[in-house]
Parts: sequence; C-alpha cells; structure tokens
Amino acid sequence: MDAGRPPQAEAARAADDGPAFPARHGSFSVGLSFTVPRAQVFRGFADPSLRSRWFRLPGRFATAEHALDFRVGGGEEARNVFVSADTEERLAYRSRFLDIVPDTRIVHVYEAEVDGSRRWVSLVTVELSDEAGGSRLTWTEQYTWLLPTGDGTQDAAHLRGGTRLLLNGLSTVVNPDRHAGLPARGQADGAASSKPGGSAP
Repeated sequence: MDAGRPPQAEAARAADDGPAFPARHGSFSVGLSFTVPRAQVFRGFADPSLRSRWFRLPGRFATAEHALDFRVGGGEEARNVFVSADTEERLAYRSRFLDIVPDTRIVHVYEAEVDGSRRWVSLVTVELSDEAGGSRLTWTEQYTWLLPTGDGTQDAAHLRGGTRLLLNGLSTVVNPDRHAGLPARGQADGAASSKPGGSAP
C-alpha cells in the first residue's frame, strides 16, 4: 500500500492546514497476460492461502494482519506498521466485494488509511479472459483521492505503479514458471505488496 503513502509529518500537515482539500477523481486500467488458465488466476484472488502470498501491506511480516472473506457482501482487511528511519506509519486496508463471477470478474470497493486518516477510496473491476497461450487480466480502478501527498500531482501515478507491482506479485504466485530463476517476491526488500490493495488492491 505504499502507493501514495506520504511521510507521517506530510500527511499531518495536509490534514491540518486550512480547509479540506477538494476530492480528486480519476481512473486507470492495467493489463497483464498469464500462461495459465484464467481459473488459476482467479484462485489467486479467492484462495486465502494464495492471496496472502502476494497481497500484504508494506512493513514487517511479523506485524502484518490479513483476513479474507471472499464472497459477495464479504470483504478483506489488512493492517501493518511501516517503519522508515524515524517514521512509523500504521497502514490499513478494508474492502467489500460487490460482484463475483467465478473465473471471469471480481468487483470490489476499498479504502486505504494511513495513521487513521482515510487517504483514498476506489472501485475496482478485475476481468479475466482467455487469450492464446493462457489468459489475460484487466484491472480497472476508479479512485477518489481525499488526502493528497503534498500537492497530489504524483498520487495517481504512484497508485498505478503500485498496482502494477501488486499484479506482478500475483503472477509469481499463480504463474511461477514465468518467473523461474528470478528472485522470489519480497526477498530483495522485505515487502510483499506495494499497496493495500490495493491495493491494496
């Protein structure tokens, strides 16, 4: 969930200075191909043992919390404590599933928090389709940014980049043959996800 994450002091300044920032709206779409059937990619979202391998908020493994209730009306929660130099941030992610079509589509809404302040909320549609040699995932996210980092000009790019990293993590779990010989996700920097969701997801 480090997509759009500010230093703690910067977030506090954004929250305390003058009137509330106007909400910023936008959307983006990210696609990724796999060499496995879409049913296998879908399992990466639906199976808690697989999901927890590629979706975790930044921070130490020992402090990470994750719970998944994969059904329409259910949701997902994740928490962690991210420490960088003398800054400590408490990250939280909460989502609710609105529509699930097995092996085809997942629609969910989520909110991302830093130190108890809601930073942004998003509506995400994940679509899976067949393509030659495997399957294709398309992630479409419509976001509303509530508390920006600085002037907010880099938030959308950071969120999109974090989503790409997140989906690369999914690929290493459900399509490991494509990543044979490469370092396992998280070995280099100790992080298993770049957003709450995200971000994730």
